[in-house]
Amino acid sequence: MNDKARRLFHWLLTGAAAGICAIFSLPCAAVLILFSGLLFGLYEAQLYKRRQTAKRLCDEIDRILRGEDRIDFDEYREGELSVLAAEIHKMTVRLREQNTALRKEKQFAKEALEDISHQLRTPLTSVMMILGLMGSPGQSEAERMDYLRELYELLSRMKWLIETMLSLSRIETDAVRFAREPVSCRALIDRAVETVSVTAELKGVEIQSDLKGEPGFVGDLRYTAEALVNLLKNAIEHTPPGGTVTVTAKENAGSTAITIADTGEGIPEAELAYIFERFRRATEYTKNGFGIGLAFTKKVISAQDGSLKAANRSTSGTVFTIRFYHTQ
Repeated sequence: MNDKARRLFHWLLTGAAAGICAIFSLPCAAVLILFSGLLFGLYEAQLYKRRQTAKRLCDEIDRILRGEDRIDFDEYREGELSVLAAEIHKMTVRLREQNTALRKEKQFAKEALEDISHQLRTPLTSVMMILGLMGSPGQSEAERMDYLRELYELLSRMKWLIETMLSLSRIETDAVRFAREPVSCRALIDRAVETVSVTAELKGVEIQSDLKGEPGFVGDLRYTAEALVNLLKNAIEHTPPGGTVTVTAKENAGSTAITIADTGEGIPEAELAYIFERFRRATEYTKNGFGIGLAFTKKVISAQDGSLKAANRSTSGTVFTIRFYHTQ
């Protein structure tokens, strides 16, 4: 019923009632009309107030849609619209949080693309230079082979960077489903060591394994092996020729721990708290890498409810500790 029809019905009903009362008493009919008018006026005033409140609430929503950040809903704490106002307030808080997160992600994506472009530009420039040198006359076969080996190394590093970034992005967007299967630490370490054995041999770094019994955990063999390979590559890179990288694994009632210790220069103490941040390459320790391998490793371990910590050894070098906790 619209407002006009509602008012007409009210006054028709009042008139009919007053007419009946007038048969018996004119004062009674007058009081009835006066009382009915008073009630109608109060009702109309209350209805006008509710409409004004609803109009202000609509205006607030319109301001939110236009992107205004600060909206005050305190005046809607009472009355029939309080529940709706409370829900709209929750919605605005959530929208602000999402907007802030999107801005951060946009800025991060921008910085990541810039950094990746920079990282790829350097080896691509080197590739172009080497190809130019290979095409120049007077090159011996030995020199050409050296150039080919350097090209292979540069292209391999670029391939690794792109694949690692794609894998890291998939993990961060929950596009990866990690397996939950029994994993033998012996098989895991053998697989990782085999991947980096040639690199270690060429540099003159010895890799040793030390396992206590047959430790294991429940997780994803493939991704954990990739994470372990990154730690081994990092250890080999920072270990001088003649040094040693030692991989150990042991299991107790509460967890399984895998450690990778090297005899290199160690990590600057000021850098230890940031070593797993993406593109962190501000110090001597990280200047030669892409700053992505340790970040990827951290994500893989954390996604499997494990932990990864880095520390300097008391003698020399660094030790990384992976720990998978046993859950029922």
